[in-house]
Amino acid sequence: MKWYVKKFSELDTLTFFKLAKARVDVFVVEQECAYPELDEVDILKETRHIYCLNGDGEVVAYSRCYLKKSQVTAIGRVIITEPNRGKGLALKLMNESLNVHKSFWPDFKVQLSAQTHLTPFYEKLGFKAISDTYLEDGIPHTDMELA
Repeated sequence: MKWYVKKFSELDTLTFFKLAKARVDVFVVEQECAYPELDEVDILKETRHIYCLNGDGEVVAYSRCYLKKSQVTAIGRVIITEPNRGKGLALKLMNESLNVHKSFWPDFKVQLSAQTHLTPFYEKLGFKAISDTYLEDGIPHTDMELA
């Protein structure tokens, strides 16, 4: 398996298709949320797409890191594809994502919108809740920030 960090302009069309399909498979189909999965954040020059492909070129893990507002970055669209769950890849993906933040935005705060049932996982990485639980597309979420 190999990890990549790329801007949108560096992604070839087949790779972007695979990343988009994996995101839609998880967030729209599996979680049954009808919403615009692809958005303008994907194409911003500051956004970094972090992903891992297996030996067959299939998506194993994905996240995107982007500027959220002044002095704040975010990690979003965090997925491990279904056949690859339970193998410790979520921790590897988050470590890769946090390394991107340290490389590109070392002095910025890091935030994410966690599905609430996953907050214990993010707390182990040093994130703290900064909001009450709220519904986003019918799923409970909690905003978190790296302490």
